[in-house]
Amino acid sequence: MNKASRPFAKPLRDLVGKVVGETFRRQGFASTELVMRWTDIVGVEIAAHSEPIKIQWSRPADGEASEPGTLVLRVEGPAAIEVQHLANVVCERVNRFLGWRAVNRVALRQAPLRRAATKPARRGDPVAAARIAEGLSNIGDDDLKQALARLGAAIKRP
Repeated sequence: MNKASRPFAKPLRDLVGKVVGETFRRQGFASTELVMRWTDIVGVEIAAHSEPIKIQWSRPADGEASEPGTLVLRVEGPAAIEVQHLANVVCERVNRFLGWRAVNRVALRQAPLRRAATKPARRGDPVAAARIAEGLSNIGDDDLKQALARLGAAIKRP
């Protein structure tokens, strides 16, 4: 009798989630979603100058309800005052995303952001694109031909 085959490779999110999830829990995040979807949560303008570091939770005394936490953000120096003025907006958007009043305060730490620098998009070589377009004579649609030529020039670029 044949055994049911199981998948050989596991999705990367399953493996990384276990490793990264514990680190995020130590920083006060219940899940990685707040960090991973920061731009979607607070908007492009705020996310361009800030990133979440951790959520600090206060310990409630016996019999008291737990207080909302403090979201600690790393903020670029010149933008700190702007983000400070938008602290209520950040709290509202984070709480709306999480679905409960998890944060009532924002604390700022001025430091350079740690996100990976993105390289600016390089423009293709128009001469190489024109040369490749000449070889695509069997394609009737000019827009498609030009798009394929630009793609070919970008791929062949050293």
